[in-house]
Amino acid sequence: MPRFFSNKRLILMLVGVIVLVALISFSLRDRHNASLPERIVKDVVGFGQTVFSKPAQFITGTIGNIDGILNTYEENKILKERLNEYASVQAELREVKIENNEFRQIIDKQEDLNEYNPIHATVISRNPDQWEEKVIIDKGKKHGVQKNMAVITARGLIGKIVVVTDYHSTVELLSTENRNFRVSAVIRSGTSDDQSAFGLIEGFDRERGELIMRRIDVDYEIEAGEKVISSGLGGIFPKGLPIGEVTEISTDDYGLTKMVYIRPAAQFSMLDHVMVAKRTSVTVDGTDGDGTVSTEGEGGS
Repeated sequence: MPRFFSNKRLILMLVGVIVLVALISFSLRDRHNASLPERIVKDVVGFGQTVFSKPAQFITGTIGNIDGILNTYEENKILKERLNEYASVQAELREVKIENNEFRQIIDKQEDLNEYNPIHATVISRNPDQWEEKVIIDKGKKHGVQKNMAVITARGLIGKIVVVTDYHSTVELLSTENRNFRVSAVIRSGTSDDQSAFGLIEGFDRERGELIMRRIDVDYEIEAGEKVISSGLGGIFPKGLPIGEVTEISTDDYGLTKMVYIRPAAQFSMLDHVMVAKRTSVTVDGTDGDGTVSTEGEGGS
C-alpha cells in the first residue's frame, strides 16, 4: 500500500508537470491574443486595481489640493507684503522725482546725467579672433544708434559703440586691450559725493578677468566689496551704470595715486540681448545732441 500511494503521488506530479508545460506551450503559441485564463486573470486584476486606485487617487488629489491651497495662501501673503513695499517705494520714487524736478528748475539745469533712452538690440556676430574685444548688434543709424553710445546689459555696462552702419553696429567691450578706451567711474564709499572716489578705468587684466581703475586720489579710503559705477562726467556714458565691485586696492609705481581691480558686473563672454543707452546731453564741443566726440576722461579712439 505505501508503495502504491508513493507511485500515485509520482504519477500526479508527472501529470501536473505535463499539464503545466501544455498550458505554457498553449500560451506561447499566439502572443497577439491572450488566452481565456489570461483574460480572466487580467480582468480580475485590472478591476481590483481600479477599485483600489480610484480612492487612492482621490485621497492623493485631495491632499495635493489642500497643500496647494496652503501654499497659495502663503504665496499670496508674501506677494501682498511685497506689493505694499512696492507701492511704498513707488510713492517715495514719485516724491524724489518731484523734488528732483523742483531742484533742477531752481538751478535752471535742463539735463540729467542719469537719463537715457534704451534701444534694445541683439548680438548677432562675434569674431573668434576678437572674442573679448568686439561684438556686432542688429541695430544701427536707422534705429537711432550713434557712435560712442554706451552699451549695457541687465547687469551693467559692457562697452560702447565704435562703428555704425544703417542697420548694424560694432560694440567695443570693456575687456578690450585698447588702452585708449577709458571710462570715467566712481567708487561709492558712502552716501554723499564727498565720500566717493573718482578715477578712470584704463585696462583689463585677462589673467584675473578684472578691470583696472587708475588715477584715484591716494587720500580716499577704499575697501574691497565697494561698488563701482559710471560717473557720467565724461560726456559719453550715463551716470550710475553698474560697472563692478572692488576686489583689490594698491598704489601706482610712484605712490601718488591708487589703483584698484574691479570684478565686472556683466559677463563679457555671455552676451545675447543688450541695450544701447541713447543720451541727449551736451557734448564736449558744446553742441546739443548725441555726441561722437570723446574726452580725455572717456572713450578714445
